[in-house]
Amino acid sequence: MNVSAMIKLSLAMAIFGSIGFFTIHTGIPAVELVFVRCICATLFLGGLWFFTGGHKTEAWNKKEIIQTLFCGIFLVLNWVFLFKAFEEMSISVAISIYNLAPIFVLILGTVILKERITLGNVFAIAICFLGSIFIVGIDSLKSVEEFMNSGFVWALLSAICYALTMFLSKTLKGLSPYATTFVQTIVGIVMLLPMSDFSVFQGLSPSNWFYILGTGVIHTGFVYYLFFDSIRKLPTIIVSVLTFVDPVVAILLDTVILGFRPTFLQSLGIIFVFGGILYTVLQPKRFVRH
Repeated sequence: MNVSAMIKLSLAMAIFGSIGFFTIHTGIPAVELVFVRCICATLFLGGLWFFTGGHKTEAWNKKEIIQTLFCGIFLVLNWVFLFKAFEEMSISVAISIYNLAPIFVLILGTVILKERITLGNVFAIAICFLGSIFIVGIDSLKSVEEFMNSGFVWALLSAICYALTMFLSKTLKGLSPYATTFVQTIVGIVMLLPMSDFSVFQGLSPSNWFYILGTGVIHTGFVYYLFFDSIRKLPTIIVSVLTFVDPVVAILLDTVILGFRPTFLQSLGIIFVFGGILYTVLQPKRFVRH
């Protein structure tokens, strides 16, 4: 086992687990924050790709480029929806629903690729979705409208878009991770430029700018570098399990620093969701997380 790669991936997931904490302190809306994130990632990872000479040996393939462009659309939407969920609900709740993505990958593989699904998988999916309802705090919501405005829809959409990104990325073989991310973040800049309101950047404090640039440089540039530098040196099962460091850190920060106190049903929901997901990712040769 490559210990160095395990440490890098664990560090990447731990840092990414703090993104919700950073997001709520930026003082700007989701679209503008993701726009900055895309710029930072493009400059950081694009520069790394260029200075290491990786761009010279890149094997460009038209089919994979088109596939990567679609991945980029879903990746950017995933970020926007996740950050919007952070605006409406606690980080623990949003991140728990967001991590349903592997379940959606399983469903997509079953429906589109006709992959075999076991009775255990069906049970895990049912447990995860029941858990997601518990997590929202269904016992304290008084109407369907209140449920719809709780941020649940944004968190669910972010999970679906992340699952689509993972699903489409599974068959990318020719392009390097750096080239893939460079193309995807360029897509994000083009997508979000006409939608961004640059007046939101006026009057921000130095603290706001620290958190804004942190989400771009640290949570996107540096974390993606650690992630890409480690995943190809580790077995799929180790990658799948270590990605659980991300939600654990997020929930710990939300609980310890931001004072989130889950109800009994929410605690049960978190256990249901991560229990079902853990069962799913431990199934051999099911999917590779990108």
